[in-house]
Amino acid sequence: MAATSAHQIEVEGRRIRVTNVDKVLYPATGTTKGEVIAYYQHIARWFVPHARRRPATRKRWPNGVGTDEATGSSFFEKNLQTRSTPDWVATAVIEHGGGPNTYPLIDDAATLTWLGQLAALELHVPQWRFDEDLRPQNPDRLVLDLDPGPGSTVPQLVELAHLLREVLQGIGFESVPVTSGSKGIHLYAGLDGSMTSDDAAELAREIARQLEKLRPDLVVSDMTKTLREGKILLDWSQNNGSKTTIAPYSLRGRTHPTVAAPREWDEIDEDLRQLDFADVLRRLETGADPLAKLLPDQGTDAPPDAGPDRLRKYRSMRDAARTPEPVPEAPPSKGAGNSFVIQEHHARRLHYDFRLEHDGVLVSWAVPKGPPTSGTDNHLAVQTEDHPLEYGTFEGTIPKGEYGGGEVSIWDHGTYELEKWRDGKEVIATLRGAPDGGLGGVPRRYALIATKLGGDEKNWLIHLMDPEPEDTPAEPSPDVDPDALRRLPDVEPMLATLATEDDIRGEGWRHEIKWDGYRAIAKVAGGAHRLTSRNGLDLTAKYPELGELTRLLEGHDVVLDGEVVVLDEGGVPRFELLQRHGSTPGKAHLMVFDLLHLDGESLLRVPYEERRERLASLLGEGGRHVHVPEGLGEDAEAALAISRELGMEGVVAKRDTGVYQPGKRAKTWLKVKHVRTQDVIIVGWSPGQNSRAPLGSLLMAVNADGGLTYVGKVGSGFSDEELRASREVLSGIERKTPPVADVPAKDARGAHWVEPYLVAEVSYTEWTDSGRLRHPVWRGWRTDADPEDVAREQ
Repeated sequence: MAATSAHQIEVEGRRIRVTNVDKVLYPATGTTKGEVIAYYQHIARWFVPHARRRPATRKRWPNGVGTDEATGSSFFEKNLQTRSTPDWVATAVIEHGGGPNTYPLIDDAATLTWLGQLAALELHVPQWRFDEDLRPQNPDRLVLDLDPGPGSTVPQLVELAHLLREVLQGIGFESVPVTSGSKGIHLYAGLDGSMTSDDAAELAREIARQLEKLRPDLVVSDMTKTLREGKILLDWSQNNGSKTTIAPYSLRGRTHPTVAAPREWDEIDEDLRQLDFADVLRRLETGADPLAKLLPDQGTDAPPDAGPDRLRKYRSMRDAARTPEPVPEAPPSKGAGNSFVIQEHHARRLHYDFRLEHDGVLVSWAVPKGPPTSGTDNHLAVQTEDHPLEYGTFEGTIPKGEYGGGEVSIWDHGTYELEKWRDGKEVIATLRGAPDGGLGGVPRRYALIATKLGGDEKNWLIHLMDPEPEDTPAEPSPDVDPDALRRLPDVEPMLATLATEDDIRGEGWRHEIKWDGYRAIAKVAGGAHRLTSRNGLDLTAKYPELGELTRLLEGHDVVLDGEVVVLDEGGVPRFELLQRHGSTPGKAHLMVFDLLHLDGESLLRVPYEERRERLASLLGEGGRHVHVPEGLGEDAEAALAISRELGMEGVVAKRDTGVYQPGKRAKTWLKVKHVRTQDVIIVGWSPGQNSRAPLGSLLMAVNADGGLTYVGKVGSGFSDEELRASREVLSGIERKTPPVADVPAKDARGAHWVEPYLVAEVSYTEWTDSGRLRHPVWRGWRTDADPEDVAREQ
């Protein structure tokens, strides 16, 4: 395509006359018109599905982009010059105030390539499509344009993108980010066609206004330039039926040939640079289109090949010379093996590959949140291409730029017992993994169910089922004495009193980290262990990894006090991660801070300082999941500073001479929190504003003056999954009347009341004079707490 003379190329059977293919359209990079035509020809398979049946406005640069009028002039073109338009280009007419305009419809690769020949670098389309009779339809997508103002920063742009994602999830919309090819981000969400363009524009406008009220330091919804300094303009207006937005995968008429490029969400944090056309083509040849999930009739990949060679698709996606993955040349042979492997895959985003041997291949699903280890959770499982059996032992690094590039390690492996297999519909199997594997070394019975969520056949759900009778644990080994635990005393945990920083200063105090987790009393005896929450719940099965206690304390009969936590990547305990334990692969840890009973001796009346010394002597450095954290010393200022620097919840100060007082909230243990939190009793819920939102907010109360008193509503801090799960739980305990008498009429309007059985934790800024929590934010359910113990912390 280097010749300067006119010639013809063939695209999908259409002959297209191209001219001046060596003309430079992007002087800064030397990109020619021929390269632009080639880009549009190659990108068509991804471009066209998003642009099909949409009227296209073109922005043309016949002389190329540049800084002066002679070389960089451009013009918008709406009305098509029909005399020079090939008769195979689909068109549609729109009546404007100045008369009818004819627009091309980019329904095929040939039309897109022809527009490249016209130097139509930018292609703009509305959010609605024509139907087959060329009648305008309601919009099938919503778009929000995040446009950085002068003096704003990339972190601000990223923060707003994620904030918008949460808002859209909260009202039932999945969103996909698109780096605009200029300087901002477009956020797309799919619509079901029930909204008019005016409805969609009003929804987007309301989102922008509410975020502007919530974060006036970050968001502006007004176009006025003087208001945009240091902020991000959240432009909602492109949802108007007469407005257009740069089409996904369109080039931009900038200095470099950048593209409006759909991205994965994790990329927004890692790499916010604008991609050029070469970047985009490389990505799509080795991966999926992130925006395809919003298309009504297709997903990111076709279903796995069911033909004779079930590895044909797998091979087509990999080059054996460039990846260490096994790439067998021959089709697989059918077999009756029953192996499984679950691989932790740090690709563009972390996920877990769940693979079951079946008919000579590993039938595979990508599980973003990992296999659930709690029966209360359903996780998305996206079926991918079948993999060869050799993949069951693969660990290593897939090179960057290759399909699935990133680190792969085996999370668990073993064999499974098949209960049911209906191709494309349902699989039930009991997995028996490695003793130290991610499934906890116990049998796990999973059901995989094809749901076709969003109309996509790849979308399944994976659910942990109750074990079959034959899957119940075997009789204890002779080394385990099941009666030994019952001989140990039951001890209620001692509780700390909320205090100020001044209260914990002075001599005689020893300071510790305040852990952000579930309080637990641990008993160990006779080769067995049991974990019990502060309200008597048995936590043993929930945290199988803490069975490490039996090894560390072999030969001893012990009662310990501690906190169960889940740590983030920085080693900081996060209550929200603990809430999702079992639905994510993160492991639990037990932070042990007191020794209450040892080999027949009660230590409850022994001074705290001595109990700590004996604890350290007993457990030493602990193990992989059981720890004895070092104290923070006698200096309150240093302890507070260290806990803040580490990002911890706060500090607990304990009198070095204090005895252990079971079940009491004593003044010899004082807690100081850096973040204000409050346990609350959930007494009702309010529906979301959008009919697809499971719920909008939860109504809260605490015990006061012999009864319940209302303390407000919490509606932020939830994930979409938490909203659905909470709605499911609350539906089982609904009642007709409110369990609390002082709910204001505006909060009670439309509320669904529930029995006051459940406790949750929220953070907040302060208590109002009327006894309400100001700015409460959801932290999670407190299954370890009793409603009768919930009172306002002073």
